[in-house]
Amino acid sequence: MEHVFKELWGRRELIWMLSARNLKIRYKHSVLGFFWSLLTPGLFILIYAVFARILRFSADRPGYLSFLVTGIVVWQFTASCLNDGLQAVTGNVNLVKKTSFPRLILPLSMTMANAVNFLLTMVVLLGYLVIASGTWGSAAWLVPAFLGHLALNLGVVFVMATGNVFFRDMQHVVGILSLAWFFLTPIFYDIAMQIAFLPEGWATLCYLNPLSGILGAYRSALLGDPAPPLAGLALSLGVSALVLLSGFVLYQRTERLFGEVL
Repeated sequence: MEHVFKELWGRRELIWMLSARNLKIRYKHSVLGFFWSLLTPGLFILIYAVFARILRFSADRPGYLSFLVTGIVVWQFTASCLNDGLQAVTGNVNLVKKTSFPRLILPLSMTMANAVNFLLTMVVLLGYLVIASGTWGSAAWLVPAFLGHLALNLGVVFVMATGNVFFRDMQHVVGILSLAWFFLTPIFYDIAMQIAFLPEGWATLCYLNPLSGILGAYRSALLGDPAPPLAGLALSLGVSALVLLSGFVLYQRTERLFGEVL
């Protein structure tokens, strides 16, 4: 494991170059550039704000729009990694076949590009929250939230990148699974609604969905919401670490076959 990190550190300039390239490709020939990254979640927010009002999700929730905006922005980071991860390897066939370099750089640079985009979006989100609500929680929650989120998304990219090399139906599977994941994550509703469906004493199981604990930590930091229970947050972060480790092992054990399959 240590030699992997040393090799990646030795190629850090290549990682940055590929990350920057991924960002440039995303906004190439685009008039609005980065602001397209705000329009997509903005449309989601508008749709789900109306949807939630109809179903009265916001009836007992003050500052519901800020609650929803935070959830959509956090989800968008994961959704981007899900979709872009499919092309992390298959979109770089020439590099895989003709160049000798650590293949781990491809999913890593893809995740870093999305992380940069997410952080830029977070700056805009912070500006909105200051204007809209003026509330603030404990900024310390941002650290475990972001690190767990980053670990989860990198693990997801490893899995997506590997799967799409061997099974080209992955994009269709991902579309279905991401929709299910979205609705199982407390984005436009409070996690208490999920807990209400579980037997007493089983509430922690909700945090097996890693985004539940991660999103709760973000909302605690940004909105001043009650922090997720430590057991629940630890479970979400543990699942995120497991996804990262599993994705890393899967990718590393199959990457030698990429050149043959592509």
